[in-house]
Amino acid sequence: MSARLLEKYRKEVIPQMQDKYKIKNPMAVPHLDKVVVNMGVGEAISDVKILDRAAQDLATITGQKALIRRAKKAISNFKLRENLPVGCKVTLRRGRMYEFVDRLVNISLPRIRDFNGTSRKAFDREGNYTLGITDQGIFPEIDISVRDHRIQGMDITFVFKNGNKEQNFEILRLLGMPFTKEPSKS
Repeated sequence: MSARLLEKYRKEVIPQMQDKYKIKNPMAVPHLDKVVVNMGVGEAISDVKILDRAAQDLATITGQKALIRRAKKAISNFKLRENLPVGCKVTLRRGRMYEFVDRLVNISLPRIRDFNGTSRKAFDREGNYTLGITDQGIFPEIDISVRDHRIQGMDITFVFKNGNKEQNFEILRLLGMPFTKEPSKS
């Protein structure tokens, strides 16, 4: 099963990037290496069931089993001990990654109330892009009305290979990421 967005990347995005940035070799065009979806669950310190539900939601959203993240060091102000479970994450690659990005861009993000686009400035030094979502309920796979469901946020990080911030921004834009409108220069 081939992801629709992967086909678009191969047939449309690579040639456009080669033209715009004068890249001769299609293998040298920056590409999406992986997408990491991370949920920090601070309430898991007092109730581990909350973390289990968050991991189950994350697995439902991504189609892949979530990895439980543990605290690396103790912080007494947060009643946090070393090795306590504090969150969960999923790393998506290849076809599953492109399917997730396709669903995120075309189905989930438009479901956000009063959505004006994603930030253009959320790139780190290496050119990776991180998107914060405050409610996992935007994903149609999650049915919030079913049980005593907690609203849980998540961070989605797009990790790139071979590109700088400008090129990676262009790839995300060509893949359909709805960025905010550029401010007028007048």
